[in-house]
Amino acid sequence: MFNVTVINIKDSVKHIISLVAILIVILVITRVVAKIKTNEILQINLSERLIYCLSVEIPALAKTQDRANFLIKEDGEEFGKSSIERILGIELSKIKGVEIDENDEEEIGQQEEVKGTEENTNNVIDSAENSETHIVTQNPISESYNVEINGVKVKNETTFEINENILAKELSLNKEDVLIFHTHTCESYTPSEQYQYQQTGNFRTTDLNFSVSRVGDELLSCLNAYGINTYHDKTYHDYPAYTGSYNRSKETVENALKTNPSDIIIDLHRDAIGSKSNYDPSVQIGEDVAAQLMFVIGTNGGGLYHPEWQSNLKFALEIQQKANELYPGLFKPIIVRNSRYNQHLGKAACIIEVGATGNTMEQCLTSMKYLAKVFDEYRK
Repeated sequence: MFNVTVINIKDSVKHIISLVAILIVILVITRVVAKIKTNEILQINLSERLIYCLSVEIPALAKTQDRANFLIKEDGEEFGKSSIERILGIELSKIKGVEIDENDEEEIGQQEEVKGTEENTNNVIDSAENSETHIVTQNPISESYNVEINGVKVKNETTFEINENILAKELSLNKEDVLIFHTHTCESYTPSEQYQYQQTGNFRTTDLNFSVSRVGDELLSCLNAYGINTYHDKTYHDYPAYTGSYNRSKETVENALKTNPSDIIIDLHRDAIGSKSNYDPSVQIGEDVAAQLMFVIGTNGGGLYHPEWQSNLKFALEIQQKANELYPGLFKPIIVRNSRYNQHLGKAACIIEVGATGNTMEQCLTSMKYLAKVFDEYRK
């Protein structure tokens, strides 16, 4: 007896074709995933006019986008991000806008010679006179604090106890050198007649002449006018990708300190209040209207190495005490948070928020001459 096997060639061909199709689909999916990981796709080319129209017609959309920016920014070290944060990071990084000029690329990470230094010097010297000050914010948001030390208000968002004992900590600083950089270099303000610009995203631009980087230029010029050696790094850390900004700025600061050693390290930002896009914290000093400033001080409350955060806080407290003497209202309450914000890199490392989205560039530039005067008085 013989065993006979009957082979249905048609069915076999169908099975082979199905298997090949499955393999092709798996290969395509693998390549797509690889491209997503390297940011080679998801090139989102959204029209700014479309975004504006949607924000107008659906106010909740604008509010949600602002709030998303704020939440991502709060995560100082940007570890343990949720999927929503990662998606937002990709979207923010891929919105097309102003192209980076070759001249701008050459300027990134280098100390700039700001034009009109002599004129700025006169403005800085004029600001030495004590002037009557009062808050003139047109669209206020209520401020809160839970600690007050020598007249300086502090909003402590950590579980650490913060009191007058912080001022007893010995703080030996080199006050003659300052390093300025921007973790979120593309943060920008409400356009004005003099400072019109093409936005890259929501209150963001890659044009260094209209972002918070321009405010850093002004602070550089004003500090130099007082004889304070200042280095300004203008590297993009939030473009083309927003996610990972603090990791990239950490590397920038570490490299900058090798050639420009400084105890005072300022990460200059624009406040990212998400609940009110027209929020414009402002103070009138004499005839000037200046954007209000705010220290944000990190700690090791998030578990990252930062044993000397009290030194950073003491520095901020002392600077704000001096500012309260000269120009009351120039600073809002200090915020102390669990995130580290790369502030373990210096004895007097800090974030200084200059204004918010509702402020104009003019108001923020004005703030810098008064901030520089405070620094000059502090070092005496």
